[in-house]
Amino acid sequence: MFEQLKVLANRFDELNILLADPAVIADQNRYLRLVQEHADLEPVVHDYQEWSGLGDAIEQHRRLLTDSDDQEFRELVRDELAQLDTRMRELEERLNEAVSPKDPNDARNVVMEIRAGAGGEEAALFAAVLYRMYSLYADSRGWHVQMVDVHETEIGGFKEAVFLVEGRGAYSRLRFESGVHRVQRVPVTESGGRIHTSTVTVAVLPEADDVEVSINPNDLEIDTFRASGAGGQHVNRTDSAIRITHKPTGLVVTCQDQRSQYKNKDKAMAVLKARLLERETAQQAGTIADDRRSQVGTGDRSERIRTYNYHQGRVTDHRIGLTLYRLESVLGGDIDEILNALMTASKSRQSTGEAAP
Repeated sequence: MFEQLKVLANRFDELNILLADPAVIADQNRYLRLVQEHADLEPVVHDYQEWSGLGDAIEQHRRLLTDSDDQEFRELVRDELAQLDTRMRELEERLNEAVSPKDPNDARNVVMEIRAGAGGEEAALFAAVLYRMYSLYADSRGWHVQMVDVHETEIGGFKEAVFLVEGRGAYSRLRFESGVHRVQRVPVTESGGRIHTSTVTVAVLPEADDVEVSINPNDLEIDTFRASGAGGQHVNRTDSAIRITHKPTGLVVTCQDQRSQYKNKDKAMAVLKARLLERETAQQAGTIADDRRSQVGTGDRSERIRTYNYHQGRVTDHRIGLTLYRLESVLGGDIDEILNALMTASKSRQSTGEAAP
């Protein structure tokens, strides 16, 4: 591990020199790539430098224990030595994580798709709640959310929502959200006070780079139409909505969120590329069904990765057996505790050869 860290530290020094080179600055594409690499390496190199310094400090404290006969002073040194040992173990754990193999998609933006499953209007209402939860979480991390396509119900639910989440590390954290989310609550339309169970499916796809997905323009059928939706938010727009059909696969993507036809087309193409990349990756891995179907299942009530129980105020992630009794804050975007636990469980299973949650 530490040989790898030395290589990273040397690369970090090299990047400092390159980023001050006028020739590099003039090449904006290369400069931006190097800036991103520098930003990725900086926290790792900082931890490595601190770890290296702690080794010397620990050795000095051990010598002081050996050389001094003053009991009060020795107790003080022991306390400081214990703190240094704890800090060194923390840094070693972080550094080990930093050099461990990562999912190649971890640094990507993501395409998220939320669809109402079993439960009719109640499922659609909860789909809108989940969209709000992810939007608030993205805001808390400084990420940017762009709606691509949404099909609303008359009372504010989402039958389907497709949106982009752009930000460093978006895929690495949100990929665990793929699956069936189950909600148990009394619907606003329920007069008898009975608790209903509904489901919403979530798919998380890494955004594809242009170089990874080659699309023949002749394989595309592109239609424009007038955007429509409940609540009037799409009313009186021009024929700027876009529908793209990829004829070889039958994949269809629509985007109607922007007034500009060109912006809608760009967003729709981003989603199409993500779905094609997902399809290609699934085929290369030898899977029978495409990855989205394996992520979200059928949407049946018996399938779930997580349950949101309003009556008990709890959220339970069934993959890791984690239950939190703070439903309101979770739905308000405070989901780091769940995601951190899922990431830890995933890494633990990878190290033992088990399947990830």
